[in-house]
Amino acid sequence: MDQCVCVERELEKVLHKFLMYGQHCDRSLEELVQYVSGLRQELSNAGHLDAQLSATLSLVMSQCCKKIKDTVQKLASDHKDIHGSVSKVGKAIDRNFDTDVSGVGVDGVWDSPEKQQSLSEAVVEHLYRQGLLNVAEELCQESGICIDLSQKEPFLELNRILEALQMRDLRPALEWAMTKREKLLALNSTLEFKLHRLYFISLLTGGVINQIEALEYAKNFQPFAQQHQRDIQVLMGSLVYLRHGVANSPYLHLLDSNQWADICDLFTRDACALLGLSVESPLSVSFSAGCLALPVLLNIKAVIELQQCTGIWSQKDELPIEIELGKKCWYHSVFACPILRQQATESNPPMKLICGHVISRDALNKLINGGKLKCPYCPMEQAPADAKRIFF
Repeated sequence: MDQCVCVERELEKVLHKFLMYGQHCDRSLEELVQYVSGLRQELSNAGHLDAQLSATLSLVMSQCCKKIKDTVQKLASDHKDIHGSVSKVGKAIDRNFDTDVSGVGVDGVWDSPEKQQSLSEAVVEHLYRQGLLNVAEELCQESGICIDLSQKEPFLELNRILEALQMRDLRPALEWAMTKREKLLALNSTLEFKLHRLYFISLLTGGVINQIEALEYAKNFQPFAQQHQRDIQVLMGSLVYLRHGVANSPYLHLLDSNQWADICDLFTRDACALLGLSVESPLSVSFSAGCLALPVLLNIKAVIELQQCTGIWSQKDELPIEIELGKKCWYHSVFACPILRQQATESNPPMKLICGHVISRDALNKLINGGKLKCPYCPMEQAPADAKRIFF
């Protein structure tokens, strides 16, 4: 991550220079416009021109042209200085990131048409999730994959609702949540209540003029009275302060703007849960994991080559060291054999002994002696066939 920090630092410098340059351009051009406008006004007020005034005017116009030329040249010179900062970002990327990552990859992993199609489908699904529908359609045509309409429609609807929420329009989300009420309740979701709550708060911001409408809308809280009694009491209590404004009352926290971002996140999470999808795009998760793992793998690869220890890492089904990706990348349980210190795989699954201890199948085979197996943790003996495979 230090490499990313170095590049971000250079990028921030460039962005800051662009910002300062833009402000400087605006000020300089505004001054020029005012100067030329003032000069034009003076000329219009001068009326008839005599010989002396004409000579003065010629001098003033030459000074005006010189001022414009000098200003433009100065802005162009400042713009050229930014080019150096931009090139530093490219140099920082080249210096901190290895452009050749083939040494830690697996050859032929995308060679088969089936795997290429799986990759294309993952990219298309990611584009649908991001709302880039036109790009996804173009990719489908160019790659020759066919996505069923039933797979597209949920993403189209979700993106439409999310766009409305980002515009602070709650109606599409409310309609969707009310049609999915039973399924959402089965997930113990609070989405529908929070949507109604947010709509009620939006009515409160309108002041006394919306008081009757807010009281009428409060009937929508009835199905949630048991689970959200305290929240409903707070909302109803805020009606007392409508005349003075909720912003000037103890209920100011109801107007927190962060709740719009929260409702978008909650909608995305619950909608994906109903569709059987992960909240985050699998492609995004894989990319993030790769960004964390690649620097470590490149470093260990360099060490292996430096020590001339070729053959230690086959790159086939295991990594040479453990790489910490963080809890956000924990999706399933992982078993590491306490005897061989190896992670279980499909060909080497975890096996449960009759005493309750668990070891890998390879460890079990190595511990067999004379047709009997003795547990490495307790003195209990058993037949190897009594061990049972465990599925996490």
